[in-house]
Amino acid sequence: MPLIIIALGVALQVYLTYKKISPFLSLLIVSLLIGLFLGMEPAALVSSIEKGVGSTLGGLVLILVLGAILGKLLESSGAVHQITTTLIRLFGERHVQWAVLITAFLVGIPLYYNAGFIILVPLVFSVARETKLPLLYIAIPMAASLSVTHCFLPPHPGPVVLVNVLQADMGLTLIYGLILVIPIAVIAGPFLGKMMKKIGATTAIQSSQEVIKPDNPPSAASSLLIALLPVILISLAVVTANFFKAGTAWTKVVLFIGDPTVALLIAVLLAIYFFGLKRGEVMPTIMKWMGEGVTNIAMILMIITAGGVLKQVLIDSGTANYITAFSSQWQINPLVFAWIITALLRVTIGSATVAGLTAAGIVSPLALSGTVSPELLVLSVGAGSVFCSHINDTGFWMFKEFFGLTLKQTFLSWTTMESIISILGLIGVLVLQLFVG
Repeated sequence: MPLIIIALGVALQVYLTYKKISPFLSLLIVSLLIGLFLGMEPAALVSSIEKGVGSTLGGLVLILVLGAILGKLLESSGAVHQITTTLIRLFGERHVQWAVLITAFLVGIPLYYNAGFIILVPLVFSVARETKLPLLYIAIPMAASLSVTHCFLPPHPGPVVLVNVLQADMGLTLIYGLILVIPIAVIAGPFLGKMMKKIGATTAIQSSQEVIKPDNPPSAASSLLIALLPVILISLAVVTANFFKAGTAWTKVVLFIGDPTVALLIAVLLAIYFFGLKRGEVMPTIMKWMGEGVTNIAMILMIITAGGVLKQVLIDSGTANYITAFSSQWQINPLVFAWIITALLRVTIGSATVAGLTAAGIVSPLALSGTVSPELLVLSVGAGSVFCSHINDTGFWMFKEFFGLTLKQTFLSWTTMESIISILGLIGVLVLQLFVG
């Protein structure tokens, strides 16, 4: 019976999403109804909602906000443009696909998918025009790189929330994610892009938002270093924790600065100086950039909070044993089970973030039971969240309209790319399971 109620709740979530109701409201409605139908007392349900809000925001709000601020500082100062032009100059026309792939990867780590996409679209048009290469030959590596960072790597909202919900280690998730994204991005990017050469665009439109090119941009070195600094510090902390003696003064320092919140704060402070003050920007302008960065993720934070409420309701209602038993009874690998649930939600709901949040609540008992690595479960859900993007996904329409594709061409390019990333992600997670358990 609990599984039927959960399935009906998911179906209602799909219906409300189809009716264009905000995921924030729809997730709250579904959480309330699921809790009541699972037999929770109203007072206990209200307490569960409050607990879900607190536990969710408490573990990730600073990470998300600081990540958004860092991304906005990179964008508004022109650092993104510096990263882009430097890499393309280094790689040259012959290897332009790889330049675009790496550029999108570096831009995609601190920026959210939509922001990174809009910023890089003018670059794709410019490169295609100057090199006389097919548009999709350039666009696919860019989109693939942004997509893999979006679904696998903290500090993106999806992975950060999943780490919090599934009680995974942020640093290990980042390390495992980096191991996965490199081969996946290469296969779904340059290799697939070469196969897409004959899929031509019709009347592609230019982005109205040009890449920001200030008169005195920050140096390429500082732009690259500060963009990657959180990843470097977090990865260094993971290596230190696993391979060096604990308790020494320097290990304490490394572990402190490698904490995700502290690492992002350090990067933001350096960005304020090098991307703002050193270039002559006044503090009110820098604070305006920061405010815009936070504003851009306000609704994302609300949606994430509502997803945390659903997770808590499912846990407090006592459905954990049912979900764990279901996976064991059917002898399904928990990672495959998580991927299937998330992929089905993705196909029906459309939003990768909402699909991941909903699935996290459903599969969280698997992580809490200790039957599977929570870090690998995070990556499995992340992989499922990008499966088979189609007409109910805003990313599908962005790709179609910006590059002037027909529906058929978009399915052949964008949908194929997203599905390949998803399937390769699952395969990669299963391979990692052989080594890390």
